[in-house]
Order: sequence, then C-alpha cells, then structure tokens
Amino acid sequence: MGFRSIIAGALLLASGATSASATILISEDRGGQIGHYLQTFAVARASGERVVIDGNCLSACTLVLGLIPRERVCATQRARLGFHAAWMPDENGRPVTSPMGTQALWNIYPNHVRSWISRNGGLTRKMIFLQGRELNTMVASCNQSPRIERAAISSDRITTGSVRYDRRARAASSRR
Repeated sequence: MGFRSIIAGALLLASGATSASATILISEDRGGQIGHYLQTFAVARASGERVVIDGNCLSACTLVLGLIPRERVCATQRARLGFHAAWMPDENGRPVTSPMGTQALWNIYPNHVRSWISRNGGLTRKMIFLQGRELNTMVASCNQSPRIERAAISSDRITTGSVRYDRRARAASSRR
C-alpha cells in the first residue's frame, strides 16, 4: 500500500465520530512507523476517545497533536514531546532522512506546532523537545482540566507500543 493511500485511509477513518468510552494513555512512547500512528490515532479520533500524554511521546507519536482534536488531548507534568525528521533504513540498515515522510509529518501538525518546530530548528535528524510550560501553551494541562481524568491501570487495557487503551466505559465520559 502506498504512503498516500495510508494517509487517505487514516483521514477517512478520522472523519467519523462516536461517543467517548475510553481514555488513551501515552507514556514512554518512542515512536515508530508513521502509518501505524496514522491508523491508531484515526481510530481514536473516530471513537471520541480522550488522550492523556504522561511521559515521553516521541517521533511519530507526536502526530497525536494533528490527528486528535485539541480539546480531547491533555498533558501531565511528566509529558515530553520529541520531534525530528522522518527516516527510513537504507539497504545497509542505516537511517536516511525521508523527505516524503518528513513532509507528511509537517502537513499533519497544526500551525501552532509547526511554528514552534520552526522556531526551534525545524525537523532535522536532531530531536527537539517540547515540555513544561511551553507544552502547556499548546496542549491543555491534565491537572487543570476537570473533564479529563488520568487513566487508571487495569487488566482491561490493550497495549500497542506504549499507547494504552482503557476500554472500560468511564463515568466521566457520560458526564460530558
């Protein structure tokens, strides 16, 4: 499947919306293939799930900022987002910057995130980090938002990488 097909499919999935019944907790996510995150966050967007960032959300994980509505994402004090250019392994397994992948990341990020990235050196091989007060200017603080509760660890979770899904219906979701 081509890269454009993956993006188109993810955006198609993201266009629907249902009621929220779960919370996604992102903690210590080192990123991975862009297509996986496009699919994961498109499904989360369509389901109405809320996202709590609690720890590292690096590389492709940062697509959460462009694929989940801003009002459904919050960050704890431990949250740290890391941005860099997309890459692919060459024939010898060494990382090589992917201009097409980097452009896809750029196109998905909202304008305020693009501005921050540009002010901090752009998307290069070097990771740049967004955290603390600066992060809270772009992502709501979970500590200040009474509508968003921190997800509790339970056996009802499915883990994909470090993105965890709490599939239990939550009382807080029904109070929206």
